[in-house]
Amino acid sequence: MITYFYWAVVIALAMGVLWLLGRLNKWKAGFIAALIILLVGWAAYFFHFEQVFVKRYGGVMSINVPDGQMHITATWKDDNLWIENYDPQTNTCHFNEYSKGNLLQGKVVIKNCNPFRIQAQNQAGSAVPVISE
Repeated sequence: MITYFYWAVVIALAMGVLWLLGRLNKWKAGFIAALIILLVGWAAYFFHFEQVFVKRYGGVMSINVPDGQMHITATWKDDNLWIENYDPQTNTCHFNEYSKGNLLQGKVVIKNCNPFRIQAQNQAGSAVPVISE
């Protein structure tokens, strides 16, 4: 909801500047100013406000788990989201940072991570994975 409000304000501001300068017969300056407002609004959202809206005001954000990996956990560090996934093929855990504007993203790879251990086979003969402590 906060995202819709943000974009409504940015678009209304751009249209207001265009209308005001258009009334003064300065259409070229109006279009340029409106375009600048839209570009600055987009850059501000992408590089700053997106994750702030999600964390502080209940916004929505989608992240896909890479193929072949299993999601373990997610946590916030300041305004950056850290996701931990496990890759069973290479037995590694991957911590990926989703920072504002996807700049300066961090990545930590833990080798021989093995977050799931297999219990001894039960009476039916199948292995049951459990989370290790």
